[in-house]
Amino acid sequence: MHYTIQPGDTITDVTRRLGMDWDTLQTTNPNAVGRSARTGRAIVKAGATVRTPNSFADLLARETAARVAMPTRNSAGRVTAAFAPPRAATATLPAVATGVSLPEPAAETAKSGETIHVLKKGETVWALAAKKYHVDPQAILQLNNITNPKSLQIGQQLRIPAGDQETDSATEVVASWYGQYHHGRTMANGEPFDMHGHTIAHRDMPLGTRVELENPATGEKAHATVTDRGPYVEGRDVDLSYRLARKLSLARQGVGNLKMRVL
Repeated sequence: MHYTIQPGDTITDVTRRLGMDWDTLQTTNPNAVGRSARTGRAIVKAGATVRTPNSFADLLARETAARVAMPTRNSAGRVTAAFAPPRAATATLPAVATGVSLPEPAAETAKSGETIHVLKKGETVWALAAKKYHVDPQAILQLNNITNPKSLQIGQQLRIPAGDQETDSATEVVASWYGQYHHGRTMANGEPFDMHGHTIAHRDMPLGTRVELENPATGEKAHATVTDRGPYVEGRDVDLSYRLARKLSLARQGVGNLKMRVL
C-alpha cells in the first residue's frame, strides 16, 4: 500500500492512515520525513509517496512461521517451546486478500465455554477484552498464540476465554516512568514527549487508546493516553510520564504494580 502525502497532513494523519508508528515511517520512508525550518520539529513532506514496509503475503508468512514453534514461559519464568497447530486458511485470510466477501457473523460460543470472535475492521484485542468480553487481554493473546497483535487480519477468528461479566476488567501491569531525559523528544505518534502530560508508552496497544490507571496500594487513579512505544526493559509493561508517576505515587520508587483498564 502507498499514499501520497497531501498539504496539511500531519505525522499522526499519515501514521494512522497506513497503520505504522513513527519509527517505522522514518526507517522505511526516509525521503518522506524532515524537520521544520521554523520550529525544528519532525514533519512529513507534502508530495512524497509513503509505502508500507510489508505486503500481506509477507505478514502471513511471518505469522505462520511464528506459530510453528513459539517460545513461552512456564510458571517459573523459564522459556519452553510450545508448538501450535496452524489455523485453517479461512481463519487468517481477510476478505480483501482472498477476493471473497466474508459475512460479519455474531460471535459464536464454543463447547468449552470459549467464544469465537470474527475480527472486524478497527477492532483490537485490548478493546475486545476490556469493553466486550471483560477478560484479561493477555489471556486472549496467549490462547491464540499471538506474539504480534499488529499481525491480526480482518476476518480472522479469535478464541476468547470464558469470562465473568461482573468481574473487574482491569489488567495488572508493571509500570515504570520516564521524564526529563526524554522531554521534547519525538514519540511514536510523531508528537514531542511532555513529561508533564497524561501519556504512557506501551509495546502494542494502538496509539491513541485511552486508559485508566490505578495504584491498588493507595487507591489513586488517573486517565492517560497511549502515545509512545515501550518500555524496553524485560518485566515492565508500561512507561508513565513523570506527572502520572507522581500522581500515582510511583515517582520515588521508580517501578510498581498498577491496574489498567481500557476506556
